[in-house]
Amino acid sequence: MDSSNFSHYDYEDMFENYSDLDYSMLDLSTAPCMHTSIDNWINVMLAAIYSLVCLLAVTGNVLVLLVILHNRRSISSTDVYLLHLATADLLFALTLPFWAVDAVSGWVFGDAMCKVISMLQEVNFYSGILLLACISVDRYLAIVRSAQSHGRKRPWMVKLACAIVWLVALLLSLPVLYKGELIYDRRILCYENLDAHSIDNWRTATRFVRHVMGFLVPLAAMVFCYSVTVWKLCQTKGFQKQKAMKVVIAVVLAFLACMLPHNVTVFVDTLMRSSLINQTCARRDHLDKAITATLTLGYTHSCINPILYAFIGVKFRRNLVKLLASKGLVSQSVQAHYKRSVSTSSESGLIAATI
Repeated sequence: MDSSNFSHYDYEDMFENYSDLDYSMLDLSTAPCMHTSIDNWINVMLAAIYSLVCLLAVTGNVLVLLVILHNRRSISSTDVYLLHLATADLLFALTLPFWAVDAVSGWVFGDAMCKVISMLQEVNFYSGILLLACISVDRYLAIVRSAQSHGRKRPWMVKLACAIVWLVALLLSLPVLYKGELIYDRRILCYENLDAHSIDNWRTATRFVRHVMGFLVPLAAMVFCYSVTVWKLCQTKGFQKQKAMKVVIAVVLAFLACMLPHNVTVFVDTLMRSSLINQTCARRDHLDKAITATLTLGYTHSCINPILYAFIGVKFRRNLVKLLASKGLVSQSVQAHYKRSVSTSSESGLIAATI
């Protein structure tokens, strides 16, 4: 296969730990489905998109961290989860420039960095999803079980939950250490170094874990908790709790919009590679393009949450203005305006009675 066709192979494999496409199992000399090529301008466009997402995610999540920490005296249990979520998104975004360079030039950072960057990306991918599930449970306990003060009375439980999330994310990400430099058609890849005999079982196992632990279990927790919570809120006469759910529900919907298409596409790919769905060249080509497109959408999730806070979260904007005013970056009149826009009965945290 000449270098003009290589970009199709590299385009799907440079983010292997999410798409898991296995071209190594194909006979590259005879496979009829390997003729499709990806133009270089698409790789350049990908690099630009990842760079832009990185810039937005780093800026937005740093602001979220600063706002929460600036108001740490009145931090709520949900704010603790949001603090860790912003950290996960921030660390995840810091890996994107490496993949942006890889999209254009191949992997040029060495074997050790291949393992480090892949591990960092995977850990924060899992932790972000699990933290969203924790937030759904936290809101369920606070509203449905009427335990509004559970996070304040027992802050160690929230810290323990966050520690467990990071530990589980780390354990689920350990298989990525098999990745390393691989030279293919005069281009260096950051790719899993597995022999042909073990690769089938390996990919089946890792895909199963990813589908179940990395998406289905957190999704089930969120669907259950928020379904019951919304049902409970519909029975209340006041609107404070309904308002308190706006940002959290928006965050979950953003997660589904960004991550559900890719997970469904990869699941279909798993069924196809397991011969449960008939594979044809046309289907293979369409599915490869769908995986790439949905993967790009999934990567944008790291910069979405701060945007939601800014446009939906009145409390977040008020706390941000408060922070800027304390540094002399905005006038006191602006701060007074935002202070009046938020009820004094809900002064605590980023996600409080009034958003």
